[in-house]
Amino acid sequence: MQVLRTPDDRFAGLADWPYAPHYTDIADADGTTLRVHHVDEGPSDAAPVLLMHGEPSWSYLYRNFIPNLTAKGHRVVCPDLIGFGRSDKLGARTDYTFERHVTWMSAWLLANDLKNITLFCQDWGGLIGLRLVAAFPERFARLVIANTGLPIGTGSSDGFDNWLTFSQSVPEFPVSLIIDMGTVRSLTDAEKAAYDAPFPDETYKEGARQFPTLVPITPQHASVPENIEAWKVLSSFTRPVLTCFSDSDPVSKGGEKVFIDKVPGAKGQPHLIIEKGGHFLQEDQPEQLCDLIDGFIRQAS
Repeated sequence: MQVLRTPDDRFAGLADWPYAPHYTDIADADGTTLRVHHVDEGPSDAAPVLLMHGEPSWSYLYRNFIPNLTAKGHRVVCPDLIGFGRSDKLGARTDYTFERHVTWMSAWLLANDLKNITLFCQDWGGLIGLRLVAAFPERFARLVIANTGLPIGTGSSDGFDNWLTFSQSVPEFPVSLIIDMGTVRSLTDAEKAAYDAPFPDETYKEGARQFPTLVPITPQHASVPENIEAWKVLSSFTRPVLTCFSDSDPVSKGGEKVFIDKVPGAKGQPHLIIEKGGHFLQEDQPEQLCDLIDGFIRQAS
């Protein structure tokens, strides 16, 4: 397994990003040591709010959440998935699989011994984050689910199909452009530079390029059986679950219904559609989402 590590100077002076890095070494099944980065801000004795990003972003996506939530007294933890942000990247696309991502983040979660977690997850942060919930349900106090899913091979939306085609055919993978296309507002040049920072060249983008192909949208996809088993756990998860999908995301539109229908903890909760929010609704409506998370924690405590 070839491991690439983005030079630290790529992260120097990023706009609105003063946060100290924290690193956890985990071991892959083949013995390779991988370094996972996370941000950890706020009171260390407070219950953690775990913010999980997706494709092709990194914890920078939550830069507006961190000061807002810590000011409200919460501890905020934002990891970078392997292949993204300040976490290690792999040189071969085939080294990235759904199950490896789950195993890597499971090892990270256990190494940092997070408990009583409020999870906010979006995009692949949901596909992986919800698998963590299924693996360690006792560690999660509540879930806030946005613009994501946990597919079991039963098809996809036109929006996702278009994204899959684009992601596999574009000659150079335009990370900041993809994020800008997935927001209602326009990113600034400084924000775009921060999203491009983890990727000095195309060799660092193999994980970003591979992710869309790993979504189990057909019965033949890997991880369908594992996701079916995860749904069995989620179907008995009685702790509070809130959905907040956005109104302007063609990829995940309508995806909240399966969680509301199947997860017991979602019954009777004040589920929201986030207006004027794109796929990356964290960029479009950070204050509303932070108020939602804070209120949900206080309501359910």
